[in-house]
Amino acid sequence: MNRLRKKLDHLLSIKEKALVAYLVAGDPDLDSTLDLMHLFVESGVDIIEVGVPFTDPIAEGPVIQKAHDRALKNNISLPKIIKLVEDFRKNDNSTPIILMGYLNTFSYYKNLIDNSDQHGVDAVLVVDIPGELSIASYGISNPNIDSISLISPTTSEERIEKIAKNGSGFIYYVTLRGVTGSSNLDVKEINTNIQKIRSYSDIPTLAGFGIKSNEDAKLLSEYSDGIIVGSSIVDMIDKQSDSKDFDIIGKYLRELKTAIS
Repeated sequence: MNRLRKKLDHLLSIKEKALVAYLVAGDPDLDSTLDLMHLFVESGVDIIEVGVPFTDPIAEGPVIQKAHDRALKNNISLPKIIKLVEDFRKNDNSTPIILMGYLNTFSYYKNLIDNSDQHGVDAVLVVDIPGELSIASYGISNPNIDSISLISPTTSEERIEKIAKNGSGFIYYVTLRGVTGSSNLDVKEINTNIQKIRSYSDIPTLAGFGIKSNEDAKLLSEYSDGIIVGSSIVDMIDKQSDSKDFDIIGKYLRELKTAIS
């Protein structure tokens, strides 16, 4: 059992909701990313989602798209991100790490993903493959990492059943129509769809996209097993990138953790 499954099992056993925080590797630079990852953990984050920069991040809103662009200008690549994870593991061998990115990158660096658990990676989330499939469907074979699937408000019940039964680690429920960073959460729809997912799978369901405030976090945690926060954090990182004073992010994360506890 890898770190991700251990962490989620533990949180479920103590009836605590998971807080997952996202950042883009190399924005504003890799040293800052490493510092932020440790800050996340110190501030109550249970699982870290590391965005792998890509030239055409179609699932992302403008805030994260710009972060991908900035990281690519810094020549950030998957091998450098794997080294980042290794550096993180020198001081933290328990916090789960998920690599979130796009199929082209993972396919190009297939050999790295095949052995990524040996470097400290626990799961991958490939945004642009159908949820019924996994990285193994594309010739990437690593039974020691989870392949996380996405389900959205527009996913049919027939597909929800297939995706829920196929997913591992947890199901990522997209809380709204559109891209990351949008708003206008439909709570009734979210509750209905998460209940459908749970009827087909007993792995945790976490909710993400569009979560900005403590109120959003608290509300969604009532229906899910945890929340995933990305755009608001990435925006704060950008605004503090010159000063490298990221204390405001730690405060924000501590408040989110309190809100869902």
